[in-house]
Amino acid sequence: MTTADTASSLSGKVKPESVSLCPLVPEAAPQREPLCIFGTGDLGRSLGQRLVQTGYGVTYGSRRPASCGPLPRGAQVLSHAAAAQSANLIFICVHREHYDFLETLAPHLRGKVLVDLSNNLKKDIYPEANAEYLQRLVPGAAVVKGLNTLSAWALQNGPLAGKQVYLCGDRAEAKQAVAELATKLGLSVLDRGCLSAARELEDFPLQLFPLWRLPLRLATGLTAFFFFYLLIRDVVYAYVEQDKDNSFRIMVSLANKVFPIVSLIMLSLCYLPGVLASFLQLYRGTKYRRFPDWLDRWMVCRKQLGLLALGFAFLHAIYTFIIPIRYAVRHKLVSRVVDEMKNNKTTPFDFDNTEAWATDSFYVLGVLGFFLYVLLGLTSLPSVGGTLSWREFTFIQSKLGHLTLFVCTAHGYIYGWNKFLRPSTYKWWTPPGYMLCLAVPSAVLLLKVLLLLPCVDRSLGQIRRGWERAEPDGEGGVGKATGL
Repeated sequence: MTTADTASSLSGKVKPESVSLCPLVPEAAPQREPLCIFGTGDLGRSLGQRLVQTGYGVTYGSRRPASCGPLPRGAQVLSHAAAAQSANLIFICVHREHYDFLETLAPHLRGKVLVDLSNNLKKDIYPEANAEYLQRLVPGAAVVKGLNTLSAWALQNGPLAGKQVYLCGDRAEAKQAVAELATKLGLSVLDRGCLSAARELEDFPLQLFPLWRLPLRLATGLTAFFFFYLLIRDVVYAYVEQDKDNSFRIMVSLANKVFPIVSLIMLSLCYLPGVLASFLQLYRGTKYRRFPDWLDRWMVCRKQLGLLALGFAFLHAIYTFIIPIRYAVRHKLVSRVVDEMKNNKTTPFDFDNTEAWATDSFYVLGVLGFFLYVLLGLTSLPSVGGTLSWREFTFIQSKLGHLTLFVCTAHGYIYGWNKFLRPSTYKWWTPPGYMLCLAVPSAVLLLKVLLLLPCVDRSLGQIRRGWERAEPDGEGGVGKATGL
């Protein structure tokens, strides 16, 4: 067979539909899903900018399309009626008092998904939630309450990855559409159920530092208690018993005693709930039972407790630096020198090796404790903590945290190492403030040492890996432990 016959035979066996041809022209870019935003204010513009960057086509609905201000590049602006017909998902970025125009657009909004982003200035201003009011105005649309915890600033500047947003609505398919869009923006979505939960979602942005309330109350209470306690010991006692006016000490000396006391107690309260939770798990023999509500709330605000403790430590460090330049200190030194010159005498001064060791140790532990304080505070920042692995973060916050507590507690013990047994230390039979503050950190460290014992640590590790202590069965025997 010749070459020509072979080529002819092969060409006859190849069918045209079996050949896949590649087009020479590039494929057209996929058409972007159209979205609509009612409202051209700060929130509407910021949301539109983020959606355009994500790849969506954005159409704004405005009552004045010709004079609505600058908008994101690539977005278009139409009247409300025309914009409503361009998309199936519409974001409502207007205040509740301007919802009236939506009722006139009810025929155009039938079958659409309306995402209500509105919030109120105060709680319980209206008898019903904004989203429920919107659903009553436009009964033919599917209203979803969500994304209302995002501010215009966060949409413009901050990264959205990992931020949690809430959704609620009566129609599952509408919530699913909004959840998919939020996920594409990098948000973490939590479904809060039906539209009746909209009032709860609208109250979230009105909360003022919810995790800071308990720590701030503790810090305020401790500061007030120790301030008046030391005021009685240092000022009132001197005025009554010695007829001396030491009121000038209130501004610096008294405050510089209160700050380290409160700081050390707050740091102890930051690690005490974890120790209590460990003993509770050992007592129950399982990690699958919920902690009491008071312990749950306490553990949630541990970060805030630590940051407040760091703040008081900063104040203590700054106040310590200004002590040498105070008028009372300078006056005391000058008076001593003048008195020696007038009387032609020299104050004997023998070098005390023990006092030198104690003083140097006191300052070194203070500097080291403050350094560890700052290190813990830096790792609590999201920008720093996000770069650490879970093991690294746990090591710093747990191991170095307890080391910080130990160093600062030792700093306090060395401060009063030679004052505990002096009768003059107990004015009106009351102990000094630093003695009172050492009780809480000492108890925390003692409990932590008990948890580090090999037998206790082994049992706690098994429980945290899923082991459970079985309850006795009905016949008096003990069942097997279950490993979940």
